[in-house]
Amino acid sequence: MKFFKLLTLLALLAGSVKSQELYVFSEPASNMPSKSIGIRLTSEGFFNPDFANRFIPELMIGFNKNFMIHAQGFASDMDGRYRVEGGSLYAKYRFLSVDEAQSHFRAAAFGRISTSNRPTYTQDINLEGDNSGVQAGLVVTQLLHKLALSGTLSYTKSFKDLDKQEHHMPAPDQLLGYSLSSGYLLLPSVYKDYKQPNFNLYFEALGKTNPENGRSYLDLAPAVQVIINSRTRIDLGYRFEVAGNLPGRYNKNMYLARVEFNFFSVLK
Repeated sequence: MKFFKLLTLLALLAGSVKSQELYVFSEPASNMPSKSIGIRLTSEGFFNPDFANRFIPELMIGFNKNFMIHAQGFASDMDGRYRVEGGSLYAKYRFLSVDEAQSHFRAAAFGRISTSNRPTYTQDINLEGDNSGVQAGLVVTQLLHKLALSGTLSYTKSFKDLDKQEHHMPAPDQLLGYSLSSGYLLLPSVYKDYKQPNFNLYFEALGKTNPENGRSYLDLAPAVQVIINSRTRIDLGYRFEVAGNLPGRYNKNMYLARVEFNFFSVLK
């Protein structure tokens, strides 16, 4: 009996030390549990010059430990009235995993295809509501007990629509994206039960560069997160620009609030 209790505690501990990889503004190399389904409801927006909000419902499916997909929808009032903007499909494949006790190193490749019917073409090429296009990239994540570090590099190509560009002026149709994310498990200090709430602190640096002219920006994004019963996740974060000369940004200085529900071992 003691042996089985020890195995249970070790399994719970393994799930806990990975919680600080659940970044708020980016995805880690690790995947959601195999044969699981997740539902996310995200609200993001800005307050200046006027309040505007985007709502993002999301369905996530973990087919196995290496492959998962996300399906997203987008709706916002950023163009004056609330309207459906489009949708996106995201897939991630983990191709490398080096696991040790309370630490691991993982690498994954990801891709995204998005469609958007927003009337304005945005030079930021944001595929989560603002632009139509495709994206591909790599992400690596290192877990060191209570600290998780992750880096991402991506290439984004927009489906440029001249009718959406103001005055039909030249605008970039490709961007390089990069991010560096850190997450730290603050609570619990000693893990005893899966019902214990997890409290995580995040700090991320998010940037993009136009390879055609070198214009770029860099955002910093602090966030907090609570995980309840290892199934329900609540995120609160804010990203703000610290440097940049890329015009036409919509996700500049934005808040993010999210709730996520996970259902494990539901797929055959």
